Amino acid sequence: MAERKPLYESPGQPGKRGFEDLECYKLALNVIVGVYKMVAMLPPEEKIDLAVQVRRSSKSVTANIAEGYGRYHYLDSLYKYSIARGELNETLSHVLNARILSYIDQTMLESLYSLIRETEQTLNGYMAYVQRQRTGSKEYGDKKISEDQAVYNTRSAEEFNHSQVPMED
Repeated sequence: MAERKPLYESPGQPGKRGFEDLECYKLALNVIVGVYKMVAMLPPEEKIDLAVQVRRSSKSVTANIAEGYGRYHYLDSLYKYSIARGELNETLSHVLNARILSYIDQTMLESLYSLIRETEQTLNGYMAYVQRQRTGSKEYGDKKISEDQAVYNTRSAEEFNHSQVPMED
């Protein structure tokens, strides 16, 4: 696979920055750039529909990788990486839709397809690494850590209106 030029210069020290050092994150950034190039080719009627959806799903990949990296327990991290993988596949679906609707040519489809699949493969490899490391399992076990479900108090509109403090003029 061809060497890609970095999309930006990170101010952090190489190898000690964080999620932005991950190869899957770097590849996902390239997916965003490719998607934005594709969106520029869409007809006006798709600027509100397909364009918005494919931009959102492509950006969600990097956001979920970053969020997963910030989680302590490996199962929480894997959950977010799994969402990122799903968003990658959603992005690919939108790209395929653009091709079958003749908004993009076969060359652009093949380029984005290969980049998305390379990103997915790299993310899968990173997920396997995280699974093997099992960070946090010694302290918290191998059960997913989550917050308790929120408890909602309910009352009728009449009860709610009577409990409101009157506003001063």
